[in-house]
Amino acid sequence: MPSFFSTSFPPSATFQFAFAVSRSADTEAAARDLVDEIREQLGGVTPDLACLFFSSHHIPRADVLADTIAESLQVRVCIGCSGEGVIAGAEELETAPAVTLWTACLPGVTVTPVRLSFSPAQDQFSLVGWPEAEGIDSTFLLFADPFTTPMQEVLALLEERYPGTAALGGLSGGGQDAGENRLVLGREVFQGGLVGVRISGPVEVRPVISQGCRPIGERYVVTKAEHNMVHELGGTSALERLQYVFESLGGEDRQRAHRALHIGIVIDEHRDHFERGDFLVRNLVGADQTTGAVAIGDVVQEGQTVQFHLRDAKSASEDLSLLLAADRTGHRNPPLGALVFSCCGRGQGLFGRPHHDSGILAERLGGIPVAGFFAQGEIGPVGGRNFLHGYTASMAIFAEPDSPSRRK
Repeated sequence: MPSFFSTSFPPSATFQFAFAVSRSADTEAAARDLVDEIREQLGGVTPDLACLFFSSHHIPRADVLADTIAESLQVRVCIGCSGEGVIAGAEELETAPAVTLWTACLPGVTVTPVRLSFSPAQDQFSLVGWPEAEGIDSTFLLFADPFTTPMQEVLALLEERYPGTAALGGLSGGGQDAGENRLVLGREVFQGGLVGVRISGPVEVRPVISQGCRPIGERYVVTKAEHNMVHELGGTSALERLQYVFESLGGEDRQRAHRALHIGIVIDEHRDHFERGDFLVRNLVGADQTTGAVAIGDVVQEGQTVQFHLRDAKSASEDLSLLLAADRTGHRNPPLGALVFSCCGRGQGLFGRPHHDSGILAERLGGIPVAGFFAQGEIGPVGGRNFLHGYTASMAIFAEPDSPSRRK
Protein backbone atom coordinates (compact mmCIF):
# COMPACT_ATOMS: atom_id res chain seq x y z
CA MET A 1 0.00 0.00 0.00
CA PRO A 2 1.42 3.46 -0.85
CA SER A 3 2.34 5.75 2.04
CA PHE A 4 0.00 8.49 0.82
CA PHE A 5 -3.43 8.73 -0.71
CA SER A 6 -5.29 11.55 -2.38
CA THR A 7 -8.16 12.04 -4.73
CA SER A 8 -9.40 14.91 -6.82
CA PHE A 9 -12.90 16.29 -7.09
CA PRO A 10 -14.43 18.63 -9.65
CA PRO A 11 -14.63 22.17 -8.30
CA SER A 12 -17.88 24.07 -7.95
CA ALA A 13 -18.45 27.22 -9.96
CA THR A 14 -16.76 29.13 -7.15
CA PHE A 15 -14.93 26.87 -4.71
CA GLN A 16 -12.38 24.09 -4.93
CA PHE A 17 -11.48 21.59 -2.19
CA ALA A 18 -8.80 18.91 -1.94
CA PHE A 19 -7.22 16.60 0.60
CA ALA A 20 -4.30 14.22 0.87
CA VAL A 21 -3.07 11.87 3.57
CA SER A 22 0.33 10.32 4.22
CA ARG A 23 0.98 7.25 6.33
CA SER A 24 4.74 7.76 6.35
CA ALA A 25 6.42 7.93 9.75
CA ASP A 26 9.07 10.18 8.19
CA THR A 27 7.79 13.72 8.75
CA GLU A 28 9.79 15.28 5.90
CA ALA A 29 8.64 12.65 3.44
CA ALA A 30 5.05 12.99 4.60
CA ALA A 31 5.15 16.77 4.16
CA ARG A 32 6.55 16.47 0.62
CA ASP A 33 3.93 13.89 -0.34
CA LEU A 34 1.09 16.07 0.89
CA VAL A 35 2.34 19.16 -0.89
CA ASP A 36 2.87 17.33 -4.19
CA GLU A 37 -0.60 15.80 -4.10
CA ILE A 38 -2.38 19.02 -3.20
CA ARG A 39 -0.50 20.90 -5.91
CA GLU A 40 -1.57 18.34 -8.48
CA GLN A 41 -5.19 18.46 -7.42
CA LEU A 42 -5.45 22.24 -7.33
CA GLY A 43 -3.59 22.76 -10.58
CA GLY A 44 -1.44 25.57 -9.28
CA VAL A 45 -4.26 27.48 -7.57
CA THR A 46 -3.19 28.90 -4.19
CA PRO A 47 -5.37 27.69 -1.32
CA ASP A 48 -7.07 30.27 0.87
CA LEU A 49 -7.36 27.89 3.81
CA ALA A 50 -5.48 24.75 4.81
CA CYS A 51 -6.16 22.50 7.79
CA LEU A 52 -3.39 20.18 8.97
CA PHE A 53 -3.92 17.25 11.36
CA PHE A 54 -1.26 14.77 12.47
CA SER A 55 -0.76 11.86 14.84
CA SER A 56 1.55 11.91 17.85
CA HIS A 57 4.31 10.35 15.73
CA HIS A 58 4.82 13.73 14.01
CA ILE A 59 4.65 15.95 17.11
CA PRO A 60 8.46 16.21 17.53
CA ARG A 61 8.84 17.64 14.01
CA ALA A 62 5.59 19.55 13.61
CA ASP A 63 7.63 22.58 12.58
CA VAL A 64 8.74 20.69 9.46
CA LEU A 65 5.12 20.15 8.46
CA ALA A 66 4.25 23.81 9.04
CA ASP A 67 7.30 25.18 7.21
CA THR A 68 6.99 22.89 4.20
CA ILE A 69 3.29 23.61 3.68
CA ALA A 70 3.69 27.36 4.16
CA GLU A 71 6.67 27.64 1.85
CA SER A 72 5.54 25.26 -0.87
CA LEU A 73 1.82 26.04 -1.12
CA GLN A 74 1.88 29.73 -0.11
CA VAL A 75 -1.50 29.15 1.52
CA ARG A 76 -3.15 32.28 2.93
CA VAL A 77 -3.99 30.70 6.29
CA CYS A 78 -2.94 27.30 7.61
CA ILE A 79 -4.20 26.03 10.97
CA GLY A 80 -4.08 22.61 12.56
CA CYS A 81 -3.11 20.46 15.49
CA SER A 82 -2.02 17.05 16.69
CA GLY A 83 -4.75 14.54 17.42
CA GLU A 84 -5.41 11.19 19.03
CA GLY A 85 -5.83 9.96 15.46
CA VAL A 86 -6.37 11.27 11.95
CA ILE A 87 -9.49 11.25 9.78
CA ALA A 88 -8.95 11.46 6.03
CA GLY A 89 -11.57 10.72 3.39
CA ALA A 90 -13.32 7.47 4.27
CA GLU A 91 -10.52 6.35 6.59
CA GLU A 92 -9.85 6.71 10.31
CA LEU A 93 -6.21 6.18 11.28
CA GLU A 94 -6.38 5.87 15.05
CA THR A 95 -3.01 4.41 16.03
CA ALA A 96 -0.73 4.40 12.97
CA PRO A 97 1.48 7.32 11.89
CA ALA A 98 -0.59 9.66 9.75
CA VAL A 99 -0.89 13.27 8.65
CA THR A 100 -3.60 14.79 6.49
CA LEU A 101 -3.86 18.14 4.73
CA TRP A 102 -7.23 19.59 3.68
CA THR A 103 -7.35 22.70 1.52
CA ALA A 104 -10.02 25.10 0.31
CA CYS A 105 -9.94 27.73 -2.42
CA LEU A 106 -12.57 30.26 -1.37
CA PRO A 107 -12.52 33.29 -3.70
CA GLY A 108 -14.24 36.30 -2.21
CA VAL A 109 -14.23 34.82 1.29
CA THR A 110 -12.41 36.52 4.17
CA VAL A 111 -10.22 34.15 6.17
CA THR A 112 -8.82 35.72 9.35
CA PRO A 113 -6.32 33.81 11.55
CA VAL A 114 -6.64 34.17 15.33
CA ARG A 115 -4.55 33.13 18.32
CA LEU A 116 -5.37 32.99 22.03
CA SER A 117 -3.44 32.10 25.15
CA PHE A 118 -4.40 32.12 28.82
CA SER A 119 -2.31 33.18 31.82
CA PRO A 120 -3.42 31.41 35.03
CA ALA A 121 -1.21 33.74 37.10
CA GLN A 122 -2.93 36.86 35.75
CA ASP A 123 -6.27 35.11 35.15
CA GLN A 124 -6.62 36.71 31.74
CA PHE A 125 -6.57 35.97 28.04
CA SER A 126 -4.14 37.26 25.45
CA LEU A 127 -5.81 37.61 22.06
CA VAL A 128 -3.93 38.11 18.80
CA GLY A 129 -5.59 38.87 15.46
CA TRP A 130 -9.21 38.75 16.60
CA PRO A 131 -11.23 41.09 14.35
CA GLU A 132 -13.90 43.49 15.49
CA ALA A 133 -17.46 42.19 15.40
CA GLU A 134 -18.92 43.47 12.13
CA GLY A 135 -22.46 42.15 12.26
CA ILE A 136 -21.85 39.80 9.32
CA ASP A 137 -22.36 36.06 9.06
CA SER A 138 -19.21 34.20 10.00
CA THR A 139 -17.96 30.91 11.42
CA PHE A 140 -14.97 30.15 13.61
CA LEU A 141 -12.79 27.05 13.36
CA LEU A 142 -10.98 26.60 16.67
CA PHE A 143 -8.32 24.12 17.82
CA ALA A 144 -7.18 24.30 21.43
CA ASP A 145 -4.87 22.54 23.84
CA PRO A 146 -6.98 20.95 26.61
CA PHE A 147 -4.30 21.35 29.29
CA THR A 148 -3.74 25.11 28.92
CA THR A 149 -7.01 26.49 27.59
CA PRO A 150 -10.17 26.97 29.72
CA MET A 151 -12.49 26.26 26.80
CA GLN A 152 -15.73 27.07 28.60
CA GLU A 153 -14.45 30.57 29.33
CA VAL A 154 -13.22 30.91 25.74
CA LEU A 155 -16.69 30.10 24.41
CA ALA A 156 -18.24 32.62 26.81
CA LEU A 157 -15.78 35.24 25.55
CA LEU A 158 -16.64 34.34 21.97
CA GLU A 159 -20.36 34.77 22.66
CA GLU A 160 -19.68 38.15 24.23
CA ARG A 161 -17.59 39.42 21.32
CA TYR A 162 -19.40 37.68 18.43
CA PRO A 163 -22.94 36.87 19.60
CA GLY A 164 -24.70 34.17 17.59
CA THR A 165 -21.54 33.14 15.70
CA ALA A 166 -20.98 29.39 15.31
CA ALA A 167 -17.70 27.83 16.45
CA LEU A 168 -16.54 24.38 15.35
CA GLY A 169 -13.41 22.42 16.14
CA GLY A 170 -11.84 20.34 18.86
CA LEU A 171 -9.23 19.92 21.55
CA SER A 172 -5.86 18.67 20.37
CA GLY A 173 -4.48 15.28 21.36
CA GLY A 174 -1.51 12.98 21.16
CA GLY A 175 0.08 14.18 24.39
CA GLN A 176 -0.60 13.29 28.00
CA ASP A 177 0.26 16.58 29.71
CA ALA A 178 0.73 20.31 29.18
CA GLY A 179 3.33 21.07 26.52
CA GLU A 180 3.02 17.73 24.74
CA ASN A 181 0.36 18.60 22.13
CA ARG A 182 0.98 20.87 19.16
CA LEU A 183 -1.03 23.65 17.48
CA VAL A 184 -0.15 25.11 14.07
CA LEU A 185 -0.85 28.61 12.79
CA GLY A 186 0.98 29.44 9.58
CA ARG A 187 4.67 28.69 10.12
CA GLU A 188 4.36 28.87 13.91
CA VAL A 189 3.95 25.84 16.14
CA PHE A 190 2.61 26.26 19.68
CA GLN A 191 2.57 23.95 22.69
CA GLY A 192 -0.52 25.48 24.27
CA GLY A 193 -3.36 27.92 23.90
CA LEU A 194 -5.68 28.11 20.91
CA VAL A 195 -5.42 28.72 17.18
CA GLY A 196 -8.24 29.36 14.79
CA VAL A 197 -9.69 31.17 11.85
CA ARG A 198 -12.78 33.26 11.24
CA ILE A 199 -14.48 32.58 7.91
CA SER A 200 -16.86 35.22 6.57
CA GLY A 201 -18.33 36.09 3.21
CA PRO A 202 -19.98 34.17 0.36
CA VAL A 203 -19.70 30.64 1.71
CA GLU A 204 -21.96 28.41 3.79
CA VAL A 205 -20.31 26.58 6.67
CA ARG A 206 -23.03 24.34 8.05
CA PRO A 207 -22.59 22.79 11.50
CA VAL A 208 -23.74 19.22 12.14
CA ILE A 209 -23.33 18.12 15.75
CA SER A 210 -23.93 14.43 16.44
CA GLN A 211 -23.88 13.73 20.18
CA GLY A 212 -24.53 10.03 19.60
CA CYS A 213 -27.53 9.58 21.89
CA ARG A 214 -31.23 8.83 21.67
CA PRO A 215 -33.84 10.16 24.09
CA ILE A 216 -35.62 7.71 26.39
CA GLY A 217 -38.61 8.13 28.67
CA GLU A 218 -40.58 11.34 29.01
CA ARG A 219 -39.51 14.97 29.01
CA TYR A 220 -39.60 16.83 32.32
CA VAL A 221 -39.44 20.43 33.45
CA VAL A 222 -36.80 21.16 36.07
CA THR A 223 -38.78 22.40 39.07
CA LYS A 224 -35.96 22.61 41.60
CA ALA A 225 -32.23 22.90 40.91
CA GLU A 226 -29.05 24.43 42.24
CA HIS A 227 -25.94 24.73 40.10
CA ASN A 228 -25.41 21.23 38.64
CA MET A 229 -27.72 19.52 41.15
CA VAL A 230 -31.21 18.68 39.89
CA HIS A 231 -33.49 18.17 42.89
CA GLU A 232 -36.91 17.88 41.26
CA LEU A 233 -38.27 17.07 37.81
CA GLY A 234 -41.94 17.88 37.32
CA GLY A 235 -42.44 18.23 41.07
CA THR A 236 -41.00 14.79 41.86
CA SER A 237 -37.49 14.00 43.05
CA ALA A 238 -35.06 13.69 40.17
CA LEU A 239 -33.80 10.35 41.45
CA GLU A 240 -37.32 8.91 41.44
CA ARG A 241 -37.77 10.05 37.83
CA LEU A 242 -34.45 8.49 36.92
CA GLN A 243 -35.32 5.20 38.60
CA TYR A 244 -38.67 5.10 36.82
CA VAL A 245 -37.01 5.60 33.41
CA PHE A 246 -34.37 2.98 34.22
CA GLU A 247 -36.98 0.40 35.24
CA SER A 248 -39.01 1.04 32.09
CA LEU A 249 -36.08 0.02 29.86
CA GLY A 250 -35.80 -3.39 28.23
CA GLY A 251 -33.07 -5.86 29.13
CA GLU A 252 -30.35 -4.73 26.70
CA ASP A 253 -31.08 -1.03 27.17
CA ARG A 254 -31.04 -1.48 30.92
CA GLN A 255 -27.56 -3.00 30.70
CA ARG A 256 -26.38 -0.10 28.53
CA ALA A 257 -27.89 2.41 30.95
CA HIS A 258 -25.55 1.18 33.69
CA ARG A 259 -22.61 2.67 31.80
CA ALA A 260 -24.03 5.13 29.25
CA LEU A 261 -27.02 6.97 30.69
CA HIS A 262 -27.02 10.73 30.13
CA ILE A 263 -29.37 13.69 30.31
CA GLY A 264 -30.31 16.08 27.51
CA ILE A 265 -31.01 19.75 28.26
CA VAL A 266 -33.17 21.74 25.85
CA ILE A 267 -31.29 24.92 24.94
CA ASP A 268 -33.97 26.73 22.93
CA GLU A 269 -37.18 26.58 24.97
CA HIS A 270 -39.07 28.61 22.36
CA ARG A 271 -39.44 25.68 19.96
CA ASP A 272 -42.82 24.02 19.57
CA HIS A 273 -41.36 20.52 19.78
CA PHE A 274 -37.99 18.97 20.47
CA GLU A 275 -36.09 16.41 18.42
CA ARG A 276 -32.54 15.35 17.56
CA GLY A 277 -30.16 18.26 17.77
CA ASP A 278 -32.29 20.25 20.22
CA PHE A 279 -30.71 18.73 23.35
CA LEU A 280 -27.35 19.45 24.89
CA VAL A 281 -26.27 16.02 26.17
CA ARG A 282 -24.40 15.91 29.47
CA ASN A 283 -23.12 13.16 31.77
CA LEU A 284 -24.93 12.00 34.87
CA VAL A 285 -22.28 12.49 37.54
CA GLY A 286 -24.00 10.93 40.51
CA ALA A 287 -27.05 10.81 42.79
CA ASP A 288 -27.82 11.54 46.44
CA GLN A 289 -30.01 8.82 47.92
CA THR A 290 -30.80 11.00 50.94
CA THR A 291 -32.07 14.08 49.11
CA GLY A 292 -33.15 12.47 45.84
CA ALA A 293 -31.00 14.87 43.84
CA VAL A 294 -29.12 13.98 40.66
CA ALA A 295 -25.82 15.65 39.72
CA ILE A 296 -25.06 16.31 36.07
CA GLY A 297 -22.06 17.64 34.17
CA ASP A 298 -23.38 21.17 33.65
CA VAL A 299 -25.32 23.97 35.30
CA VAL A 300 -29.10 23.54 35.17
CA GLN A 301 -31.78 26.16 35.75
CA GLU A 302 -35.32 25.81 36.96
CA GLY A 303 -37.81 25.92 34.09
CA GLN A 304 -35.55 24.13 31.63
CA THR A 305 -36.79 21.02 29.85
CA VAL A 306 -34.74 17.83 30.14
CA GLN A 307 -34.94 14.24 28.98
CA PHE A 308 -32.77 11.25 29.80
CA HIS A 309 -30.67 9.89 26.93
CA LEU A 310 -28.92 6.61 26.18
CA ARG A 311 -25.65 6.33 24.30
CA ASP A 312 -24.53 3.19 22.48
CA ALA A 313 -23.01 2.28 19.13
CA LYS A 314 -26.37 1.83 17.41
CA SER A 315 -27.73 5.14 18.70
CA ALA A 316 -24.55 6.97 17.74
CA SER A 317 -24.63 5.51 14.23
CA GLU A 318 -28.30 6.34 13.70
CA ASP A 319 -27.86 9.85 15.07
CA LEU A 320 -24.99 10.65 12.71
CA SER A 321 -26.80 9.25 9.67
CA LEU A 322 -30.06 11.04 10.41
CA LEU A 323 -28.44 14.40 11.08
CA LEU A 324 -26.43 14.25 7.85
CA ALA A 325 -29.56 13.28 5.92
CA ALA A 326 -31.44 16.18 7.50
CA ASP A 327 -28.67 18.59 6.53
CA ARG A 328 -28.80 17.43 2.92
CA THR A 329 -32.58 17.67 2.59
CA GLY A 330 -32.66 21.01 4.39
CA HIS A 331 -30.38 22.85 1.95
CA ARG A 332 -30.52 23.49 -1.75
CA ASN A 333 -26.79 23.36 -2.42
CA PRO A 334 -24.81 20.12 -1.98
CA PRO A 335 -21.78 19.79 0.30
CA LEU A 336 -18.43 20.42 -1.40
CA GLY A 337 -15.99 19.77 1.43
CA ALA A 338 -16.14 18.97 5.14
CA LEU A 339 -14.11 18.91 8.32
CA VAL A 340 -14.90 16.44 11.11
CA PHE A 341 -13.79 16.45 14.74
CA SER A 342 -14.67 13.15 16.37
CA CYS A 343 -14.26 12.22 20.02
CA CYS A 344 -11.41 9.83 20.79
CA GLY A 345 -14.03 7.82 22.69
CA ARG A 346 -15.74 6.97 19.42
CA GLY A 347 -13.86 5.09 16.67
CA GLN A 348 -13.20 1.38 17.10
CA GLY A 349 -13.62 1.62 20.85
CA LEU A 350 -17.31 2.48 20.50
CA PHE A 351 -18.30 0.90 17.20
CA GLY A 352 -16.12 -2.20 17.27
CA ARG A 353 -14.86 -1.61 13.74
CA PRO A 354 -12.69 0.97 11.98
CA HIS A 355 -13.76 3.88 9.78
CA HIS A 356 -17.29 4.22 11.17
CA ASP A 357 -17.84 7.99 11.23
CA SER A 358 -15.75 8.61 8.13
CA GLY A 359 -17.58 5.83 6.29
CA ILE A 360 -20.98 7.34 7.05
CA LEU A 361 -19.74 10.77 5.95
CA ALA A 362 -18.48 9.31 2.67
CA GLU A 363 -21.82 7.58 2.12
CA ARG A 364 -23.99 10.56 3.04
CA LEU A 365 -21.88 13.37 1.59
CA GLY A 366 -20.93 11.67 -1.65
CA GLY A 367 -17.18 11.22 -1.29
CA ILE A 368 -16.27 14.91 -1.08
CA PRO A 369 -12.91 15.97 0.44
CA VAL A 370 -13.14 15.29 4.18
CA ALA A 371 -10.46 15.53 6.85
CA GLY A 372 -10.24 15.89 10.61
CA PHE A 373 -8.92 14.32 13.79
CA PHE A 374 -9.88 12.45 16.93
CA ALA A 375 -10.20 15.05 19.67
CA GLN A 376 -10.19 15.19 23.46
CA GLY A 377 -13.29 17.38 23.34
CA GLU A 378 -15.42 18.67 20.47
CA ILE A 379 -16.66 22.21 19.84
CA GLY A 380 -19.97 22.95 18.17
CA PRO A 381 -23.29 24.79 18.50
CA VAL A 382 -26.52 23.40 19.92
CA GLY A 383 -29.64 25.55 19.95
CA GLY A 384 -27.71 28.55 18.65
CA ARG A 385 -25.04 28.45 21.40
CA ASN A 386 -21.53 27.00 21.28
CA PHE A 387 -20.53 24.23 23.68
CA LEU A 388 -17.69 21.86 24.46
CA HIS A 389 -18.90 18.28 23.99
CA GLY A 390 -17.77 14.74 24.67
CA TYR A 391 -18.40 11.53 22.67
CA THR A 392 -19.51 13.77 19.80
CA ALA A 393 -18.79 14.14 16.10
CA SER A 394 -18.71 17.85 15.25
CA MET A 395 -18.74 18.63 11.53
CA ALA A 396 -18.30 21.73 9.39
CA ILE A 397 -19.86 21.26 5.94
CA PHE A 398 -18.79 23.74 3.26
CA ALA A 399 -21.17 24.63 0.43
CA GLU A 400 -22.25 27.40 -1.88
CA PRO A 401 -24.50 29.74 0.11
CA ASP A 402 -28.22 28.99 -0.08
CA SER A 403 -29.12 32.62 0.34
CA PRO A 404 -27.99 35.32 -2.11
CA SER A 405 -27.52 37.59 0.90
CA ARG A 406 -24.43 35.61 1.86
CA ARG A 407 -22.78 36.91 -1.31
CA LYS A 408 -23.05 40.56 -0.38
